[in-house]
Amino acid sequence: MALTSEIKSQLKQYLALLESEVLIEADLTTDEHSQQVKDFLDEIAQMSDKITIVEGELGSRKPSFTIRKKEKESGILFAGLPLGHEFTSFILALLQVSGRTPKIDEEVSKRIQAITQPLHFETYVSLSCHNCPDVVQALNIMAVLNPAISHTMVEGGMFQDEVKSKGILSVPAVYLNGQEFSSGRATIEQLLEKIAGPTKEDFSDKGIYDVLVVGGGPAGNSAAIYAARKGLKTGLVAETFGGQVMETVGIENMIGTLYTEGPKLMSQVEEHTKSYDVDIIKAQVVTSIEKKETIEMTLASGGVLKAKTVILALGAKWRNINVPGEEEFRNKGVTYCPHCDGPLFEGKNVAVIGGGNSGLEAALDLAGLAKQVYVLEFLPELKADKVLQDPANETSNVTILKNVATKEIVGDSQVTELHYVERDTNEERSIELEGVFVQIGLVPSTSWLKDSGIELNQRGEIVVDKYGSTNICGIFAAGDCTDSAYKQIIISMGSGATAAIGAFDYLIRQ
Repeated sequence: MALTSEIKSQLKQYLALLESEVLIEADLTTDEHSQQVKDFLDEIAQMSDKITIVEGELGSRKPSFTIRKKEKESGILFAGLPLGHEFTSFILALLQVSGRTPKIDEEVSKRIQAITQPLHFETYVSLSCHNCPDVVQALNIMAVLNPAISHTMVEGGMFQDEVKSKGILSVPAVYLNGQEFSSGRATIEQLLEKIAGPTKEDFSDKGIYDVLVVGGGPAGNSAAIYAARKGLKTGLVAETFGGQVMETVGIENMIGTLYTEGPKLMSQVEEHTKSYDVDIIKAQVVTSIEKKETIEMTLASGGVLKAKTVILALGAKWRNINVPGEEEFRNKGVTYCPHCDGPLFEGKNVAVIGGGNSGLEAALDLAGLAKQVYVLEFLPELKADKVLQDPANETSNVTILKNVATKEIVGDSQVTELHYVERDTNEERSIELEGVFVQIGLVPSTSWLKDSGIELNQRGEIVVDKYGSTNICGIFAAGDCTDSAYKQIIISMGSGATAAIGAFDYLIRQ
């Protein structure tokens, strides 16, 4: 599979950063997949005199290859072809095995190196999955830093029988020493916490922040940047960096940027935030907030952070349909990401719950893979834009069911059937299928605030004024967790700036 001239040009710049010679040991057969991997590796090796290809026996999975230094075993193995979103994982593995230091916090690096028990991870991915590289790259870093850890990326398209035998219906799917370990996007800090337990940190030396932002999405980063630019002592605490935007593949309405993708945008945003004096605290979950002499934020780890003002930029998460079977079959046929998990349902019948823009976009994406796609819309008419309704109506394997209510998702070890009700006749019907993609919008991540005294509306959104202020003095909010009329990335960024300026004005009046 030939690389484009543009990719080759970029690749040469990265390969020039190799710090030492590396061996790519390949285990191939004569089949088509092995030939594709061979052609790919040969093309890479021709671009650098520091890369050598050798043959070897690596186990039962063929084609596969490992990246290692001469005279040294490696814990990094790729089974299949690392293209698509995984091409970056391959390049980073080359650089890190050659000796380039991974870009992670020193404390995280020390925790990884302190692990003594042997750990072998396997991550099943699809090349269209934009969440998979985060997990693959994190586990590769662990394998580079600690010889007790090894990691194999398994490209599901080349190992479909293995994926089917394990019943994998959601990626990334991670196995540890042969047992299911995790599913879905995760940061290196989150994975490390599952392995080694939570970090017990004492935050008493942090002092009191002028502004403490809770949330790592567009609103939170915007607020942190604006607060830091005002010269305020600024902190940002987040369970994960990037927020809901990390689930967004194509972004075409970011003013000044014709096209970008969620992970790329938030990587740039994170670098922007880090260019200012912002104390970023990752992998920490805030569980309560209380206004005392200062505002105190209690963390799940037991730590407490104090600030004169707080900006809640909590974002939102996928809304559940809350019917029997949804939780039982999550990642066993019930999923929320058509881009990531769509390829696992090739040739199968699937349903999309929701007739808005997200629902029809998902249906059109899935129509190219699935045997039949059913769209279930609760209302009598679709909510999606006409530019999506027209092609959906014209696509032969898309069936749109309006004015119906999903009643139950049924299955054994995975989804086999969906029951729904015709709302006008109350007649119950069923569809035999293997996948259900839930696309009914987002719900604010504010459930933990119910007893905080902060005013929420009926939808659970934080009520704010034009300055981003809540009903409690010194506590502000921004982004999709608020009662803003519209939920867009650019609007969240603007509301983050508003809340930071509002906090600054509040502080100078005290």
